[in-house]
Amino acid sequence: MEDLMTTSFETVTSADGTPIAFDRAGEGAPVILVGGAFNDRTTLAGLAATLAPDFTAIAYDRRGRGDSGAGAVYSVEREVEDLAALVEHVGGSAAVFGHSSGAVLGLEAAARGVAMTSLAVYEPPYVVDDSRTRPAADLFDRVRALIADGDRDGAAELFLVEGTATPAEVVKGMRDDPFWAWFTGLAHTLPYDLALCGPGNVLPTDRLAKISVPTLVMDGGESEAWMRAGTRAVADTVPGARYATVEGQDHGVLHQPDTLRGLLTDFLK
Repeated sequence: MEDLMTTSFETVTSADGTPIAFDRAGEGAPVILVGGAFNDRTTLAGLAATLAPDFTAIAYDRRGRGDSGAGAVYSVEREVEDLAALVEHVGGSAAVFGHSSGAVLGLEAAARGVAMTSLAVYEPPYVVDDSRTRPAADLFDRVRALIADGDRDGAAELFLVEGTATPAEVVKGMRDDPFWAWFTGLAHTLPYDLALCGPGNVLPTDRLAKISVPTLVMDGGESEAWMRAGTRAVADTVPGARYATVEGQDHGVLHQPDTLRGLLTDFLK
């Protein structure tokens, strides 16, 4: 069957004047898709296509990525404003899905009162137990310094090893893969992800407790123990949140977007 889904490319201007680029697919109630580290709108395209039969799916380039501007000064508030600008552009209220640090952005935006009909998050990377070492408080400064020195390889490696607890030998193997160029190409945005998660990826209990939108918190059945523990803690902290596990999946769930379709479609409707 011929694919009837058309995708349109658009931009919206954020509060500080930064252009934010996005693809719009499908028709129906809007759902905005927020990627995490090393992601842009292209890595969300599969999920957008999965949701497009039922929703207007908005996959956007977070600032500094893809076709979006970077802005003069980065802060979490600017990223929240970017998401708010998209919400306003698609009608003043929207459902939001966030993955990893994009899940953190969704939670931060909801806590700050950005108008959402509902919020679904997948594995926000808070560290709540001792199943991994908490990222050092100065990781943001060290990653930013490597980028300032032009060492994108080093910045990506440091983020993966200390930020995501990926074993050093695994990262060494990744650096030999042609796909590594994707990681280095987005390395300059890693401080944004670290700023969102905050020093040490501490669960922001007080802010999460303020969230009043219906929230679905998901993890993967094959994911690492620390990510599942953090996800569960978010579900326990956001008032009335629903917790669900996507069996057979891990943190790379965006590569298998169909596994999210049932859960997301039921919840977001």
